[in-house]
Parts: sequence; C-alpha cells; structure tokens
Amino acid sequence: MTSLRKLGSSDLEVFPLSLGGNVFGWTADETTSFAVLDAYAAAGGNFLDTADSYSAWVEGNSGGESETIIGNWVKQRGNRDDVVIATKVSQHPEFPGLTAANIKAAADASLRRLGTDHIDLYYTHFDKTEVPVEEIVGALDELVKAGKVRHIAASNISPERLQESLEFSDREGLARYVALQPHYNLVSRDTYEGGRQDLAARFGLAAVPYYALASGFLTGKYRPGTTVESARAAGAAKHLDTERGRKVLTALDEIAQAHDTQVATVALAWLAAQPTVAAPIASARTVEQLPALLEVAELELTDAEVTRLTQASA
Repeated sequence: MTSLRKLGSSDLEVFPLSLGGNVFGWTADETTSFAVLDAYAAAGGNFLDTADSYSAWVEGNSGGESETIIGNWVKQRGNRDDVVIATKVSQHPEFPGLTAANIKAAADASLRRLGTDHIDLYYTHFDKTEVPVEEIVGALDELVKAGKVRHIAASNISPERLQESLEFSDREGLARYVALQPHYNLVSRDTYEGGRQDLAARFGLAAVPYYALASGFLTGKYRPGTTVESARAAGAAKHLDTERGRKVLTALDEIAQAHDTQVATVALAWLAAQPTVAAPIASARTVEQLPALLEVAELELTDAEVTRLTQASA
C-alpha cells in the first residue's frame, strides 16, 4: 500500500498524486468520470482537486459541474470519509471574488453540489488584491469555526500577499493556510521557485502544483512533426519550440527508459521530489491515462536523476 503524505501542518494525509477534477463535466462525462474516480480510489488514491468554476468555460455549462459529479460519485460509493476533497472559491460566474460575503455564499453552494457538510481543503482560487487579506482570512476562519471547512489554502497569490496573510493569521490566532497550489512543472519553474517556495518552507506549507504535466507536454506525446487531438494541444505544443522543452524531453526519455516507465511518471516524480511538494495534481480524461500518473507513488528517482532533470530544465 502506498504511504500517504502529510499535508503541511494539517492533519490531512494524502496520496502522492492529487486527481485533477477540471476534466469532469468537460472532456469527461459523468460515466467516464466515475470510472476514472473508481480506478484512482482502487489504487489507493484519496486526494481530489476541483473548483466551483469547473467547467464554466464550456458552452452550456454554468460552473460547478465537476463538484456535482464528485458529489454524486461520493454519494453513490458512500466513501466520504475515505477521500480528501479540495475545492476553490473566487471564479464561479455567480460567486466571483473574495469578499467575506461571497466566500461564505460560494462555500455553501460548493457544499450543496458536493453533497457534504464539510470541505477538507478550501483554496482561494485567484487572489483578489482589492480585498484586504484581513477580510479574506477572517471569512475563511469563520468557515473553519463553523465546521464547514477543515483547512484553508491559497492558489495564484503573490509572495507578498501570501506572507501578509500568514502573518495576519499568526498574529490574530486565526486559521492559517496549510497548502499552496502553484503553477509548477519542469518547463515552468520560475512561478514557484524563489519567493513562494521560500515562504512555503518557512511557514510549513505543502505545495500541490497544478499544470504538473504542462497541459500534457510532459507526457511525451508532443514531438516535432506530430499532431495531437486535445483541447489543450496548443498550450502544450508551444514548449517544443523552446530549447528548454527539447532538453527536458530528452532527459525524461532517458530516465523513463532506465526505469521502464512512462515519461509522465518521471515528470511527476521530479515534482514529488522537490522540497515542500506534497502531491502534484494531474487529471485523466480516461481510465487508460491513469496508470502513468498513479505510478508516481511507486517511482523514486535517484539524486543524480533529479539533478539531471533540474539541469535540463534550468
């Protein structure tokens, strides 16, 4: 059985791969989503990542589709106590922003869709600098005190605002962020390394990186002269035009071959080996895409392999 990882200073213990719910209700319908969730849970997976806005960008959707699917699955499987559900606030079309009133209303709407009385990890999805951190943290603390949220976290926030939030929580004795969800992978390192990573280490925050596979580029299926049918193909293919992207693919290929594993598994294993990272997030549209992601729980890279990838992606 894969050993779970402690999530920062919280009492949450999570599987070393968080399953991204952004595809549920978008490129995966409910039946397919259930199959993916079942396969993830069967492998010992327990850490689900979604947001109240998933997937409002799809024609005919209004936001909350992913939460609804996860809620339906949990209800049908009767496994609420076995999963750690993370969702986010600030981007839902009906609940935009991070005012105190909006945070509370959005949380109640998420709880209804998820069919549960508590959210295990509640992120501010995108920071809204027009709202003082005192108001944001104060509202989140009220949700924790009310038992609606177990732990709070932040995503897409500047190092300055993050530090301000953490220091305010400590000063006032309020709920404090236990995790940070940064954009971080082998071809996008500058958004996390440095300021945010230093703060995570200093305050004991767990990093749960999104775009862990760079929209699919780090699966290795994007190669010069190939065409990939995917909703995210354009975003992924751009890395082929950079020297960094090509060097990273070469290093991933060599290491994957040495371990007889997939390129995606190695890319996730590099992330999982980074200081402060608890669990990278990756999503699967189909059950077939899952094994390469799940294998990160078993694959341990050597120090030399981690260094090789770090240098290739510098």
